[in-house]
Amino acid sequence: MKLSARNQIAGKIVTVEKGQTTGHVHLDVGGGIIVTSSITNEAIDDLGLKVGDDAVAVIKASDVMIGK
Repeated sequence: MKLSARNQIAGKIVTVEKGQTTGHVHLDVGGGIIVTSSITNEAIDDLGLKVGDDAVAVIKASDVMIGK
């Protein structure tokens, strides 16, 4: 799969938590960094996402805010 998004990072799924309509998928990308994605339960099922799977986080945002 080719995407125009430049910010892509591979990792391993460590947690999949389903809610009422959306879930959270936690991806360990190494170095102690966990990326969390909020996606629909339908997308989790369609992609067959489960703990231990390899996956890629694709970050495409017009704004990224950081605070301290």
